[in-house]
Amino acid sequence: MRRYLGQLSEAGKSVGTRHRRGTANQPILATPFGRHHIAAMVDPFPSPSPAWTLDSDSLDQGPGIPSSPGDAALLDDYSRVVSDVVDRVGPSVVRIDVRKNGRSAGSGSGVIISSDGLALTNSHVVQGSRTVSLTTLEGRELQARVLGDDPDTDLALLRVEADVALPAAKLGDSAKLKRGQIAIAIGNPLGFDATVTAGVVSALGRSLQSRTGRMIEDVVQTDAPLNPGNSGGPLVSSTGEVIGINTAVIMGAQGICFAVASNTASFVAGEIARHGRVRRAYIGVGAATLAIPRRIALRLALQQATGARLLSVDQAGPAAQAGLLTGDLVIALDGKPVTSVSDLVRALDADKIDRTISIDFLRRSEQLRLWIGPVERALAA
Repeated sequence: MRRYLGQLSEAGKSVGTRHRRGTANQPILATPFGRHHIAAMVDPFPSPSPAWTLDSDSLDQGPGIPSSPGDAALLDDYSRVVSDVVDRVGPSVVRIDVRKNGRSAGSGSGVIISSDGLALTNSHVVQGSRTVSLTTLEGRELQARVLGDDPDTDLALLRVEADVALPAAKLGDSAKLKRGQIAIAIGNPLGFDATVTAGVVSALGRSLQSRTGRMIEDVVQTDAPLNPGNSGGPLVSSTGEVIGINTAVIMGAQGICFAVASNTASFVAGEIARHGRVRRAYIGVGAATLAIPRRIALRLALQQATGARLLSVDQAGPAAQAGLLTGDLVIALDGKPVTSVSDLVRALDADKIDRTISIDFLRRSEQLRLWIGPVERALAA
């Protein structure tokens, strides 16, 4: 029986795709199927009818028991935490409007991260535009330049053109997050400015596929409700620090939303500010995660069960020049284990550009090592 699969959408833009299998840590892209009509089922072992009692019949159960004063205090403390965070961070959240050919092309959210006018938002919000319009909580409209756009992490960095001093939010350390922490989303969903929703950090270390096909690593999952227009807005901790940039939801699911981790956002903002782009290494291969045959793993005393099998090798790229072939199974790069395609992608960072590094792989049943010189990946046209 087919399962009903919710359609994944970016938090500010729907994505219509055909059904495609995902990974354990990746939402499934799907076109919704029709509902199933299931025939009524008969229990061959019927249970006795339940007995119902009124609250007054038992003083130690049900809503008849008075709530303790501590319950109200706890609820009030929670409300105070959320409202205090909103008071501090809310003024730094802006609405972003994009226009193309003189017409509105969409809107989203953003967050000011420095008082001189640097702001973060999603790449899919700016849609390749070079300028956008920002509207502050007070209703002030400002023009901003897109300093850089990184579709691989769905992030973009903006600079307000006017000489202004703006309230700014602080980027926190997402490595210190724990599941169950309070998470507060602030943004402009469906055009409703300055909307606040709250939940918890549901999971950490998720992987989410970007529009370019590259995996966004270390994504924060939350059940704080997000809607179209929340894209680019901040996910905030109870201490008032930005812990993520809201990016995607699974439509049809209950409370499964995602934010790019603040540590990733901090890295991307720094790269764009310095270089105008995010620099990444390139070796010219296409790969897929594949299990290592058990007999080979045992014979070679390998500590890992999987690697990245090369499905294609660019004959003009560094991999081909080093001697790698289609079918080789990469198990390490620069001395660090590679157990999946995500590991290989993550390892090809700016530090590897123009260096000569080792690459360990399996060819048939032999373990081999070559030396490879990654180059800077060219920008997409």
